[in-house]
Amino acid sequence: MTDLSHPHANSRPPVKAPQQAELSLARTVVHLWPYVWPKHRPDLRLRAGGALALLFVAKFVTIAVPFSFKWATDALTAKGLDEPGLTAILAGPVVLTVLYGVLRVFMQLFTQGRDALFAAVSMNAVRRLADEVFVHLHRLSLRFHLERKTGGLTRVLERGRTAIEQIVRLSMLTGIPTIVEFVLILGVLFYQFDWRYSLVTTIMILCYLWFTTSATNWRMSIRRSMNESDTEANTKAIDSLLNYETVKYFGAEDREAQRYDKAMARYEKLSVSSYVSLAVLNSGQGVIFTIGLTLVMAMCISGIRNGTNTVGDFVLINAMMIQLYQPLNFMGMLYREVKQAVIDIETMFNLLNEHPEIQDKPSAKPLAVSKGVVRFEDVHFSYDPARKILKGVSFEVPAGQTIAIVGPSGAGKSTISRLLFRFYEPQKGRITIDGQDIAGIQQRSLRDVIGMVPQDTVLFNDTIAYNIRYGRWEATDAEVEEAASLAQIDAFIRMVPGGYGAQVGERGLKLSGGEKQRVAIARTILKGPPILVLDEATSALDSFTEREIQIALDGVSRGRTTLVIAHRLSTVVNADEIIVLDQGVIVERGRHEDLLAKSGVYAAMWNRQREVDAAQEAIRRAAEEEPSSVKVNIDA
Repeated sequence: MTDLSHPHANSRPPVKAPQQAELSLARTVVHLWPYVWPKHRPDLRLRAGGALALLFVAKFVTIAVPFSFKWATDALTAKGLDEPGLTAILAGPVVLTVLYGVLRVFMQLFTQGRDALFAAVSMNAVRRLADEVFVHLHRLSLRFHLERKTGGLTRVLERGRTAIEQIVRLSMLTGIPTIVEFVLILGVLFYQFDWRYSLVTTIMILCYLWFTTSATNWRMSIRRSMNESDTEANTKAIDSLLNYETVKYFGAEDREAQRYDKAMARYEKLSVSSYVSLAVLNSGQGVIFTIGLTLVMAMCISGIRNGTNTVGDFVLINAMMIQLYQPLNFMGMLYREVKQAVIDIETMFNLLNEHPEIQDKPSAKPLAVSKGVVRFEDVHFSYDPARKILKGVSFEVPAGQTIAIVGPSGAGKSTISRLLFRFYEPQKGRITIDGQDIAGIQQRSLRDVIGMVPQDTVLFNDTIAYNIRYGRWEATDAEVEEAASLAQIDAFIRMVPGGYGAQVGERGLKLSGGEKQRVAIARTILKGPPILVLDEATSALDSFTEREIQIALDGVSRGRTTLVIAHRLSTVVNADEIIVLDQGVIVERGRHEDLLAKSGVYAAMWNRQREVDAAQEAIRRAAEEEPSSVKVNIDA
């Protein structure tokens, strides 16, 4: 059985990452810059440069559009339309109106061309960063994953991926163009009118941005709480669906629905607050812009009366200010979206800043296996300092022999396999393979030479062939089928619709426990490791299936250095040595017959298990003798 002494949050202080504090946009852009401007992708750099060039061209054309509108208006008001030469008078306005339309077309073409060019750059950044986080999650140690919820991690990855795309695209396609447009419009107002227009517009922009910043910061606290409640609801849903059968066993559908609804009720409340705050934000922005627009238009009317401005100037400033509203609104949207994206992406950066608990030393070398002798030397280990799990355990697994470790639940049996795989490091003592301390070798090379058949086999939601080939990806179809045959599952696979291409379902739920175990054995056979670990590989199976699986396991372990962690003692009677572990220390060791003769801990466990097996067999026979009654197969 799995040890109940897994680490908790208080077992290790969290890594204090510099990104733990709220990230600013500038720091986020600094983090993302290597992905937006990749060193080894000149094609993407060329695209980014081209997009930047189109950005400036598009903004210059955008500023020219209101001028064509002004010139057309001034041409129309230059003379009365009832005077002679009406055709000549209208020729100018018509040409200028056509120019206005042409400029708007080019503005759209340059803007869309910029977006199309930059799309490959932004999506490449998204893919590279998401892939880096995914790889890093696999690099982190087992303790990290035991302390986290898988549903929460996938949600972080999903939101972070979206946030990267938003920040990259918004910064390049909205932020920079908006700043350029602000500068150009203020320059035009200063040149075409006077400094007062630029001053009023600048004050309006600053007030607009101040209000947007303040209101958005208020909204962000709501957004953070929304993310937490969203993650909580998503985690509860995934956890409940993964335990679908357990929910059904205990008729707990209503209870699960209440748990999920409670989380969604909090999300609902926060969502309403978010929409209300958005309405406040939009209203304030509209009021500030309208005041600024009204002031500069009133100033222009005064200039028309004084003869310093024309009607075309009135049209120009109106068009310019209305045109300014779009980038201003973009700036408000940019700030909101970037702030939200920064919140979503900061957790992803924190994940990247997590350091694996177990890391290869700089001097680590590949493991060289000649015989496959495994030795534990005075190994001490605890998940939590307050509770010792292993207290000076020493034993050797000779090359080609089978050593079994038995004992009551919580004795530390499964901890031994985790230490052998270097999921954890012992606090004292060492573990060697052929005399090489595994603490000083590369983890990949260590795990390449060890095969594992666990108690609870979880399969990928893919085909049977995919799951078997996981043992050695480059294996041929013939080798996959041979491994399945040795694991005594080939005949079953050929009877299944789809054969080796049949889908096994989420976590392999379409297969029985025995069938999943055979798949696990087949992929271990395909891997062909010199060292084998069987971690209670048959404890969850019925007696008949256990005997079949045991035959397959005996075939796999023949000629290999094998460490068996056993719950059912009947599976280890032929082991070369049996080690009895109790409360973290070895209390007995020897062959099966010798241990029974001692009448100690092992003998007591053996007799107790035989009594349980005898009772189950009696119940089975009684059920078989009553064919008319409803039979309950306790091992099914």
